[in-house]
Amino acid sequence: MEDIIKGGPWLFQGQSTVLQRWELGIALRKHKHTQVPVWIQLRHLPAEFWMPDGFSVVAGGVGKLLYPDAIMKACTRLDFTRLCVMLDVTSKLPKQMVILMPTEDGGKVPCRVDVKCEWLPLKYCT
Repeated sequence: MEDIIKGGPWLFQGQSTVLQRWELGIALRKHKHTQVPVWIQLRHLPAEFWMPDGFSVVAGGVGKLLYPDAIMKACTRLDFTRLCVMLDVTSKLPKQMVILMPTEDGGKVPCRVDVKCEWLPLKYCT
């Protein structure tokens, strides 16, 4: 049971869930969390970033990469990338990111990546 309580972050039906051991006299209250795990979808991600190091770099524009979903690991869905990231709820969530891709002549060209969160904490909904 201790592994379950400490092993998070946990998502239940796509929403962040916090587990705490029940103790006699425990006070039921809402905790203010500054970081929550969320699933994001990245569309138009260049093929050069479809690897663990690339996912980590791109996810860094939103939060800290926790893990890609199982379908991403198997490379069976190629229309978007789905990653679980630890989101800092005190920062602004981008709807797009721009990645500078190197060109053959040594220059760089901007590439727009769309970001979509599957679930957002209430802070983003108000």
